[in-house]
Order: sequence, then C-alpha cells, then structure tokens
Amino acid sequence: MLVKFTSSTSGQIMMFAEVARQMLEILGKDCSARGVVTTEQLSDAIARLRAAVTDAHGHPPADNEPDDCTDEAEAGSRVGLAQRAYPLIELLEWTRKEDGFVLWEAAHDF
Repeated sequence: MLVKFTSSTSGQIMMFAEVARQMLEILGKDCSARGVVTTEQLSDAIARLRAAVTDAHGHPPADNEPDDCTDEAEAGSRVGLAQRAYPLIELLEWTRKEDGFVLWEAAHDF
C-alpha cells in the first residue's frame, strides 16, 4: 500500500506504508488513513526526523552516505533512514517556508 504526503504549498511524495509508518512514528503521529502535520507542528516534525537520522548514524549523515555495513556490496544496496527521511524532511521544510501544512492519505489505516 502507498501513502501519499501532500503539501498545501509545494507538492507531494509517496512512500510505501512500512516506510510511512516509520516516519509517522518518529513524528508521534497515528498511522491512520488520513492525517495532518499542521503549520504549528512543522518545525517540531523536522527536528524529530533530523534527530532520528542523527541518532541512527551517530552524526549527521552526508548526502550519499550509506548505513553502516561491513560489506560494500550490501552497503550499496541498503536504503537507510537518512535516505528514506530526506524527501519528507524536504517537503516539510518547503511547506514551512510558505506557512502551509502537510496531509497524508492512504487506502486505510496502516
């Protein structure tokens, strides 16, 4: 199942439900079929996602830094939290600049 995140000001992104669940849990949101990150919640949401990425790496990651893996082939094929969170962080930041909000929508609760 796909979950669509739509900004009131800057566009939309889609994620698989499993990834969206991880992002929404970091934000402290319920994984309901529909929800909102309000204008007032955007700064906190961005901070939470950035903190989770930092905690996962022990430091802020470089743009193309893979998760810690001992095997280079495995490192190249794994998608880590930083790569998964980046599109949502960007959407939230662009939306915050325009004093908007972000809605998410899925076929059903996930």
